[in-house]
Amino acid sequence: MKIEKIRVVTINHILPVPIIYGNWIMDHREFALVRVDLSDGSSGFAYGLTRDGPVAAIVERSIAPCYVGKELIDPKAMFYEALWTNHAVHAAGIGMRALSLVDIACWDAFARSSGKSFAELLGGETSSLPATAIVGYPPTMSAEALATQVAELHELGWRRFKVPISPNLELSEARLRAARKATPDGWLGFDINMVLRSSEAVLEFESKIRDLNLGWIEDVVPPGDAEMVARVRRGSKTPVAMGDEQGGSYHPEALLTAEAVSVLRVDATTNGGISGLTRVLERARGANVQVSPHMFPHLHSRLLPILGHKDVPIEWGIPGTGVHPMDDRLEQPVIKEGRMLPLAPSVGLGKIVDLEWIREQEVTDNFGALEEIPTEAKR
Repeated sequence: MKIEKIRVVTINHILPVPIIYGNWIMDHREFALVRVDLSDGSSGFAYGLTRDGPVAAIVERSIAPCYVGKELIDPKAMFYEALWTNHAVHAAGIGMRALSLVDIACWDAFARSSGKSFAELLGGETSSLPATAIVGYPPTMSAEALATQVAELHELGWRRFKVPISPNLELSEARLRAARKATPDGWLGFDINMVLRSSEAVLEFESKIRDLNLGWIEDVVPPGDAEMVARVRRGSKTPVAMGDEQGGSYHPEALLTAEAVSVLRVDATTNGGISGLTRVLERARGANVQVSPHMFPHLHSRLLPILGHKDVPIEWGIPGTGVHPMDDRLEQPVIKEGRMLPLAPSVGLGKIVDLEWIREQEVTDNFGALEEIPTEAKR
């Protein structure tokens, strides 16, 4: 199974309503879809958010040459070979994000070529998992509308809800209080999205919402200062979760060494793909810290249980709200009393390429990554 090509298509989805996090105004969601083609005709796929970084350029220029022409025998060994060819770029940030997607696509190609599910390939089995609905998008949604959304989802069986920060803290507090009223006994989390810039600012707001008994406050400050996150944890009565957008160099060691998090957030699309994520999970297990994956439910719900985490919550964006639009037309969860049933059995990642949806977006496909998508991979 020789790797013949690695190609990337960039997909830009224009949001009908901008997402506003403080001074971060997002009017689009941009994804990179990576394709790995093997000599036996198999192809593997993976997609992730670019965060407006040059994922495609990095894959083409410095990652693909590490893979193309080589036998796909051990994706993990190939990941580390590629990682160590360019410490300045591949070790963190957008470079690690690009390498993570190539690694996932290689594992997917390996599974598809072998005709195996990830469970069969890696050992283990999938399971039902707690499911978290990411609600309150766009963040300008009123408290009343959010309460209605939560109540309707509660009727459908959801029991976990995560609310993002709003353009101002007054609306944020009102929305959280409305959501808590709509789900008095449900799990409710708050995503600060790194808008607040100091531990003091986070703790001041946490003291105002402490009575809501939130499951966690997430992404409390910008990355780069583990001790600042630790100060939040020491002063907060609400658990602190962080880590999903920070794969690379000193992740998760910095957060774990500083005892900065109650829950370590993980994401295979930024933490080193499947190969790198296993190391992150080992570090968390060694520190006796819980983990929780960031979005990408079609990957994480298949991956985490077979890696030994059989009760982690899986996040789902509500279709049509702009949370994670590339998921919206793929298989959706069956929810029963707060838990999602395992997704349909599949070889590799199954049908994760929705060509109809992709062609409705702004697409940059300079290398023909969308040509002749295998039937088993496309919806």
